[in-house]
Amino acid sequence: MLWRRSKTVTKGDDIHDGIGVDIVARTDSYFTRTRKILERFGDKRVTYAIFLRRPVICAPRMMRDWIEAAAREKGIEAELTLTHEEGAWVGAGEPLAYLSGGMLHLSEMETILLQKIGPACVAAHNAWQMCSMLPRVAFLAMDARHCAGAEMQDMMAYACSVGSAAAKRDGAVGFVGNANDATAHWFGTARGLGTMPHSLIGYAGSTLRAAEMFRETFPGEAMTVLADYFGQEITDALAVCARFPDLAAQGKLSFRLDTHGGRFLEGLDPASSYAVLERHVPGAIRNYRDEAELKFLIGTGVSAAAIWRMREALDDAGHNAAKIVASSGFGAAKCRVMADARAPIDVVGTGSFIPDSWHETYATADIVEYDGKPMVKLGREFLLRR
Repeated sequence: MLWRRSKTVTKGDDIHDGIGVDIVARTDSYFTRTRKILERFGDKRVTYAIFLRRPVICAPRMMRDWIEAAAREKGIEAELTLTHEEGAWVGAGEPLAYLSGGMLHLSEMETILLQKIGPACVAAHNAWQMCSMLPRVAFLAMDARHCAGAEMQDMMAYACSVGSAAAKRDGAVGFVGNANDATAHWFGTARGLGTMPHSLIGYAGSTLRAAEMFRETFPGEAMTVLADYFGQEITDALAVCARFPDLAAQGKLSFRLDTHGGRFLEGLDPASSYAVLERHVPGAIRNYRDEAELKFLIGTGVSAAAIWRMREALDDAGHNAAKIVASSGFGAAKCRVMADARAPIDVVGTGSFIPDSWHETYATADIVEYDGKPMVKLGREFLLRR
């Protein structure tokens, strides 16, 4: 795949106009000093190899668009060759792209273009893993509150959509939407999805009353009710089902479990959590588990046992069509355990595709050609064009 921006006429070649101001202010200063040296001794055409040190899913669009905008404003040529299609798996150390042009200008762009690709590729990989581990479960992106501003919010939503699309190609349901309007377009929807926060339950004074208020305000919509506010997940869910039996029977009533890690779901403790899994998936508790996996299975919060217990209670009361939405820390590791336990989840709400170890998101660019001559620092020969 080749993307190329040829030389165009703009305001001029002044890097201090428009987007160039941001480049100068936000790039590493040694690149600005390099520019000044090249202005004195002459430019060279170079090619950069852009890569990460861990496996990722290729999510290059934001980097590509930024390079295009910068090249257009500066009136320069920049030739970007993507080595993998968007959504493709890329191995550790494999070049994601090659960028060619005059070193005088491209060197100052390096810092920012790396910011645009590293986190997106890692987040896309995380989303792909999660969807692939629970292929029959729908996912809802709830990342916005964990993002450091609008730019990161847009990047994470884009990355999630890329990882989700990769998993969908393998047959997974993937992400069906997200929780806010601004980034909903990445998921092919016009609006964010969601029904009620914990604050509405507190305002209403009871879970049932909050459901009634929602239904009166949005009478034609399916409803997802938060069930954990008062620590009576099962009691409150059954009360809402009794109040809205038609919705429950039509599969338009869901219960979101967001039980925090400081307590068990209503009626559970370690012994009863083991018993729930023994009834439904005995094999899940007989394999060796580390401490984190064991917590996901039978611990506090939204465990596999908690989800099975909620499903059991709804089914015993005749509400087999009522659905379960699970949230709270559903990253790749938790999704893997839920898959092992065959947890009866209909939807996972999560923002945990946001990279946890930020150092893993650091992308790197090395020049691999100077005026057409292959050359790279010792130890990085694997980046040379083949």
